[in-house]
Amino acid sequence: MRRAALAAIGLAMGLASLPHAEAGSPRRDVVARTVPGAHPVLRTQRGKASFYANRFHGRRMANGRRFDRQSASAASRTLPLGTRALVTNLENGRRAVVTIEDRGPHLGGRVLDVSPGTASQLGMRQRGVVMVEIVPLAAGEHG
Repeated sequence: MRRAALAAIGLAMGLASLPHAEAGSPRRDVVARTVPGAHPVLRTQRGKASFYANRFHGRRMANGRRFDRQSASAASRTLPLGTRALVTNLENGRRAVVTIEDRGPHLGGRVLDVSPGTASQLGMRQRGVVMVEIVPLAAGEHG
């Protein structure tokens, strides 16, 4: 009996120390599948993506460059700056290659922000927020 109780406590403590997803957490939809031969941070992810408002055109991004609404720029909280990634709109199958040049998205529950030009290529301008898959292709200079 005592051994079973200790095992249950150990299991509970171990589970409590693991990262967990709360309702609305952006990590809830992340798929823990590592790209072969890639840095451990470079995982295929699934989650909600949105796009930058036009008012951000010309503002500086995290990499120091100015944002161009027609570029293939994207923002991620987890992927290293400079990382190229294939983004697939899971609702219509359209794809685009982006470069992570900024940090964000800053709204909970989202894993990626893309430029309005990329949003058009992905066919997501009407909906605004869509489910995507992000497959890192090459690590950035900081990765």
